[in-house]
Amino acid sequence: MKSAKLKFSRSLTESALSRYVSFSALYIAQGIPEGIIYYAMPAWLAMNGKPAVEIAAIVSVCLIPWSFKLLVAPLMDRFTLLAMGRKRPWVIFGQLGLILSFLSMAFVPDPLHNNIGLMTVGFMINFFGAFQDVATDGMAVDVIPADEQARANGLMWGTKIIGTSLSLVVGTYLINSLGFTKAISLLSIAVACIMLIPLYFKERPGEKTLPWTKGEANPESLSNQLTSWKEILKNLFRVTKLSSSLYFIIGAFVIGIMFGLLDTLFPIFTVQELGWTNTEFSETFSTINIISGILGMTLGGYLVDHYGKIKMLNIYLVLLIILFCAFAFSSGYWKSIVYVCGFIFTYYALNIFLSIAMFASGMHLCWKTVAATQFTLYMAASNMGRSAGSALLGILESHFNWEYVFLIAASTPLLMGITIQFINFKKHRETVDKFVFLKQTLIAPQVIKD
Repeated sequence: MKSAKLKFSRSLTESALSRYVSFSALYIAQGIPEGIIYYAMPAWLAMNGKPAVEIAAIVSVCLIPWSFKLLVAPLMDRFTLLAMGRKRPWVIFGQLGLILSFLSMAFVPDPLHNNIGLMTVGFMINFFGAFQDVATDGMAVDVIPADEQARANGLMWGTKIIGTSLSLVVGTYLINSLGFTKAISLLSIAVACIMLIPLYFKERPGEKTLPWTKGEANPESLSNQLTSWKEILKNLFRVTKLSSSLYFIIGAFVIGIMFGLLDTLFPIFTVQELGWTNTEFSETFSTINIISGILGMTLGGYLVDHYGKIKMLNIYLVLLIILFCAFAFSSGYWKSIVYVCGFIFTYYALNIFLSIAMFASGMHLCWKTVAATQFTLYMAASNMGRSAGSALLGILESHFNWEYVFLIAASTPLLMGITIQFINFKKHRETVDKFVFLKQTLIAPQVIKD
């Protein structure tokens, strides 16, 4: 499928502009709850004296549903209302669940002293967030041409970071001024407005907008749709057992530990160790993240396209190792706000660039026939690492000084760097292309007969 010109169309396969707008908006919808659950809420709890172990436990439980994405993805590959597209019906369902679950967080009684309540609602928000994420990623792999994947991932990840950052700074202000309940209620309105995007756009020409409107399944969707669990599992196993897939899964899990560890660390470290308020943390973090997100949107995809996925992954990983080690051995400068902000900015800029390269690499390894399940497998590995990293912080903080925590964090990009040296994209794509040829050859007689 050739890249479409920058024209506007309700059909995502016909317009690059429509793809960029729709996927960016859907990623903003994911970012808004994440800004509250992973950053604003932990900083608010830390400022009110909650111990690091309790905060880490809450965040860790909230992250668990992202590890379950692999159970949802085959369901999406197997069942859908094909006349509305292969993944769009699931996107709409996930977005609706995200709206309702996020709104329910406003009704948690006494949230400051209700860990179980925060864990329960946070779990449900992340469940539907993960659900929407699986459907969105599956649709992205299905409709975004290979030559746009890095660029699209730059925009998607950048807008998600911006959504996370804005919800953090706005959410923190609203929590401090109006209280937890009203703050969440107001932010849920923004998530609800984004529902208009999947309701308006269609995957391919001729498809239905809603179940009761006119339209029919697109021939391309029909040819890619699997009709049995056996086919899904068989094809997933065929592509996952390839060496490049296996090494990517290992690398994604390892670097996920770093993501979870650092995301949970920063609100606690800055508020309880450095003496920041939750407002100072949210404003600083949001500003840094928005700038990093813009850099990711404008440069992240370009660098991957121009220099290659493995090369850029290696560069980002080496820079992260150097960054963590340098910060660990310079604790004397931690009281300097400029120094700490410089460290956080550099980390999140590298984090975003690394994530963009990882997403583009994962999409490149996917076989469209089982795209949702395969890509979700990669992301589930990373999210399992994130959950483990969040839980690990409570243990590390109880037994080690912060300097050692940062040194331990430096080991994760080192391990991923070793792992990805065994990935061969060219060989992998050649093998997947053979799978496609064999599949088309096997179904050709049946198509002719029908």
